[in-house]
Amino acid sequence: MTSTELATVPAGGSGAMFDAIAARYDLLNRILSMGIDARWRRMAVRLAQVPPNGRALDVATGTGDLALALAAASPGASVVGLDPSRGMLAVGEKKVRARGLEGRVSLTEGDARTLPYPDGSFDAVTIAFGIRNVPDRPRALREMARVLKPGGRLVVLELSEPRRGILGPLARFHVHHVVPRVGALLSGAREYRYLQASIAAFPDPDTFASMIRDAGLVDVSYVSLTFGVAAIHVGVRA
Repeated sequence: MTSTELATVPAGGSGAMFDAIAARYDLLNRILSMGIDARWRRMAVRLAQVPPNGRALDVATGTGDLALALAAASPGASVVGLDPSRGMLAVGEKKVRARGLEGRVSLTEGDARTLPYPDGSFDAVTIAFGIRNVPDRPRALREMARVLKPGGRLVVLELSEPRRGILGPLARFHVHHVVPRVGALLSGAREYRYLQASIAAFPDPDTFASMIRDAGLVDVSYVSLTFGVAAIHVGVRA
């Protein structure tokens, strides 16, 4: 991607950028990930360990897939989904109504860097495919740690650029060439070029794990997924 092309995309994966692709976001995710993203979310839900009747926050919730999965997996739990894109939230609200979960899942517009919740508000905080779009990641991680209850878990599911392994070159080709081209073709938008650039610029899993520790979380670990094209990080508030 050239500097001119980058300049056409709102910085940091802004809400306005995602408003432009909200209507086809879910379809594009299924196609570009070949359906694997749903399996990754299920694993993130298991790692979040939201207790029955507990409370969870899904940051950068987008169209609400992870928020809905958290609610479905934990009987009686209430889930708040927060995202800067009004267009994405509108799609998510339709899903919430379709599943009859209005009493347990609420979606609200907001910024990961300034979470509007008191300290220790949630049993779990999750964020899927969103942390790389936050301009100040350390600040966002500190905010997510702040709103966790003691013993609460932060679960971060994020794409990454494979750097090792026999299938690494094939996975990198998919990220650098297939994702932006197919995404632009199907959505009619150039935002999927931003997606490729943001994945390439995201820290490797070890570096990102250190960032989570620096935010004040302990027992930090991660698991690489599907030849390294994604990873799930977990940290616990002491």
